Amino acid sequence: MGTLDGRIAVVTGASRGIGVGIARRFAAEGATVVVVARTLEAHDKLPGSLRETVAIIERDGGRAHALTADLTDPESRRGLIERCAQAAGAAPHILVNNAAAAIYLPLARYPDRRFNLSIELNLHAPLDLAQQCLPAMIERREGWILNISSATARHPSRPYLPWDVAGGSGIYGASKAALNRMSAAMAAELLEHNIAVNTLSPVSAVITPGVEMLGIDQSDPNFRTEPVEAMAEAALLLCSEPADVRTGETAYSVELLRRIGRVVRNLDGRGEVSVD
Repeated sequence: MGTLDGRIAVVTGASRGIGVGIARRFAAEGATVVVVARTLEAHDKLPGSLRETVAIIERDGGRAHALTADLTDPESRRGLIERCAQAAGAAPHILVNNAAAAIYLPLARYPDRRFNLSIELNLHAPLDLAQQCLPAMIERREGWILNISSATARHPSRPYLPWDVAGGSGIYGASKAALNRMSAAMAAELLEHNIAVNTLSPVSAVITPGVEMLGIDQSDPNFRTEPVEAMAEAALLLCSEPADVRTGETAYSVELLRRIGRVVRNLDGRGEVSVD
């Protein structure tokens, strides 16, 4: 019997990277997963698609549905959770807000358009989708909302690393810091309804197609990575424990897993992964 048997989970940004990992791990634990992204078919620049995500989950014996939406557009988001409920047969028990705009540019030349897009996708969309989920979760008196954040939300400290000087992560990090604060407030407001709200960040870089497109120098001795399985396992933990056990956390994947002694499993749930 899987940890998420009978649950319905919505995972945004699930055409590649961390989103695929979380969707696969949840499906392996018995959830019916609705994966959401902008396009159903292959991206013109990046590998991965919603159709491929569903195929992988079904190959592993899981259940998944794909829905398209442009999460930067409030009109495209309108009614999305109801569409997810129709596809899966019931309202979601779990919402994972993973889709994000990671636009790295120095603040001195950060365009208004990209600033607005970052805030819309990284902060407004998670709130919007959570609000759409809440009526059913409150009625059910159970639910999990997980917002995927970033280590860039932490303030850089002196002496500054080359990444902090040249990385241009100020707006991305600021939007994720705001997401952490909003999530903590939501956790406090929803505890009485048995709805857990947490944020989860990788401790180190997860090498996804999006990260590779940024052209980060992976030979830098300060550059660290972690497997996507660590994020997926931590997400599973945060979306299965009840709110009175774990809510309002700003969690970091490997740190959380080590703290509680959690074994990291493969995305199909059939083996273990070593995390250094």
